[in-house]
Amino acid sequence: MRAVIALALLLAGMTASVHADERGVPIPHGTVELVSEQQSIQPGQTLLLGLHFRLEAGWHIYWINPGDSGEPPRLEWHLPAGLRAGAIEWPAPKRLPIPPLMDYGYEGDVLLPLRIENTAGMAAGKTVTLAADMKAIVCREVCIPARASLSLSLPVRAERPHEWAETAALFSAARKALPKPTPEGWRATAKDLGDSFELTLHTGRTISQAWFAPLEPEEIENATPQKTASIKAGIRLILKKSDQLLKPISRLRGVLVLPESAYLIDAPVAPRTGKAPKKGAVR
Repeated sequence: MRAVIALALLLAGMTASVHADERGVPIPHGTVELVSEQQSIQPGQTLLLGLHFRLEAGWHIYWINPGDSGEPPRLEWHLPAGLRAGAIEWPAPKRLPIPPLMDYGYEGDVLLPLRIENTAGMAAGKTVTLAADMKAIVCREVCIPARASLSLSLPVRAERPHEWAETAALFSAARKALPKPTPEGWRATAKDLGDSFELTLHTGRTISQAWFAPLEPEEIENATPQKTASIKAGIRLILKKSDQLLKPISRLRGVLVLPESAYLIDAPVAPRTGKAPKKGAVR
């Protein structure tokens, strides 16, 4: 169902306009570019890059799990020998309602960080070009495919590289938005309630507000409101199962988004016992 919806929206938006910008490569309703945190590559060291989107108001791109429509950005790299690209690191997403759908993604000025490993210890004194073909879906009420050929040239220098002042704020904001591992002492558990999952985060303190974004698609009904209940030492959420989830799952993985930060969740799912949840367990 999600794939059918995504295709229908994509076809509906094929005639939308392209927005131009003096910075970055134009894509529908925005621009995209490769940016570096560092001014040079140090032999044998890791380089932090970012896929930087600037999107028009109201338009968005997608998280690794896009929700009910769309696809996340993807890169096909063309790198010199000795360099290897890591996976995109995904900041915590926003919920993006497009009734009756719910997407997970990003709006406005967005940096998706990733790392380039310098596996061969490239010799200083060279300039290398990092290139990639990018594919993405840009959406509002309609979805439009976006493609761009991106490149960035950097010198290889023996000394420790300086950071670019122009990109420092972007990378700082992206780091802050990346979901963190749960702190020591926190514990996440889940139960299969038949038509829903009960997700409980034990933190040692009461939490009043949170929502959950699953890592895998078609596990929960994304547009159904998540019922939450503060407990003495954490928070409990009831997540309605997706109609597309046909087999039991052993773990519930994703991101729990709190007002001040987000955390990676990997909760074992206790199998259904046949008992209904108590009334008043959530609000």
